[in-house]
Amino acid sequence: MTLLTGLKRTAAIAVISAVAAFPAMAETIVIHAGKVLDIPGNAPRGATTITVTDGKIVSLESGFKAARDKKARVIDLKDSYVLPGLIDSHVHLTSDAGGIAGQLQGVTLSPGAQAFDAWENGMKTLRAGFTTVRNLGDGDGAVLALRDAVNDGQIQGPRILDAAASISVSSGHMDGSLGFRDDLRPYFRAEGNTCDGADDCRRAVRLQVARGADVIKLATTGGVNSRIGAGLGRQMFEDEAYAIVQTANLFGKKVAAHAHGGDGIRLALEAGVDSIEHGTILDPETIEAFVASGAYYVPTLSTVNGYIERIEANADAYEPDVRAKIEWRIGITGKSLEILYPKGVPIAFGTDAGVSKHGRNADEFELLVRFGMPPMEAIKAATVNAADLLGVTDVAGTLEPGKSADIIAVKGDPLADIKVLKSVNFVMARGEVIKE
Repeated sequence: MTLLTGLKRTAAIAVISAVAAFPAMAETIVIHAGKVLDIPGNAPRGATTITVTDGKIVSLESGFKAARDKKARVIDLKDSYVLPGLIDSHVHLTSDAGGIAGQLQGVTLSPGAQAFDAWENGMKTLRAGFTTVRNLGDGDGAVLALRDAVNDGQIQGPRILDAAASISVSSGHMDGSLGFRDDLRPYFRAEGNTCDGADDCRRAVRLQVARGADVIKLATTGGVNSRIGAGLGRQMFEDEAYAIVQTANLFGKKVAAHAHGGDGIRLALEAGVDSIEHGTILDPETIEAFVASGAYYVPTLSTVNGYIERIEANADAYEPDVRAKIEWRIGITGKSLEILYPKGVPIAFGTDAGVSKHGRNADEFELLVRFGMPPMEAIKAATVNAADLLGVTDVAGTLEPGKSADIIAVKGDPLADIKVLKSVNFVMARGEVIKE
């Protein structure tokens, strides 16, 4: 090495060190909002200036303040109603098909193709104003990869908490081999998600934890879309359900339970799950158990919209055994919410999108209000309550200093007309403007 080359290298190192010592200036965005529901459940604010720096909320000040940083970007939402980014506690991002078409996709699409579908569906969801979602089950790990890519800033998408593969007993609701001929069934089970007996169910949970699951989902009852004529009642033994919940808790994971029948709802609640998804059939004993448990109820009412739309487009969209359960589900939808909400059971917003359509998540608000929730409480279910259920209250659910800048805006007052949330005109996720 020549003396000149050595000096050049030394100078280059000095420049790099100097750059490292003085990081890039923090990006600041100032939002002038006409009205702000910063903490759903509390009275909204009037004209407000929201300052965002490096993806986090720095301050909310009354009135329209000039940006202190002359280089700050100013966003004019003076004619809009601003809210925290919404949270959907129950989605399935890898598919937007249902019935026979969905079953066909499950055996024809590669994991790579499913990953692209998951990203597209995630973006539909994000543009609709849902900046955080809980994905409750897919078999090939596509959403686990999508979650990590979003977290690493490689691609845009909603914040994702993922359950990896949902757990059920063999021949239960989450057994993906149902509906196929016997010699093919072993090829269509998700990775290790079925279990039989307590020890095997512990193994199933540990496998999903090892894959990177944020939350564990189990099915204690049959399901509307599963290809088995065993009804919607309990399909899991007590020791199996307890083993799943206790093992999940041992690893610090919350548990969501797919449950329709009252006997399966009670089993899940007694085992200690954090939420009941669907919760369709109630009796006095089940209602009492729900109230005593403190578990969240995730109604997923808008599944019926997906069913109705697909059947209107194709009368043969579903197999006859599934179609019969769909007709029942359409007729009973909303009845449990009418009972549980007045009794003080906490409600968290969730749609089961994938059964209903991605990007149409806000349709759920209209049904929540129709079946008894005031608009403020419906919004709270999709922000404060859902953040609590998902364990993300430190970053999401409200607009407060220090939290992630997950901000949406609509024209009109959602407290007067909940349907305005179907038309979100501004979306910011983690400080990045997604839709303006």
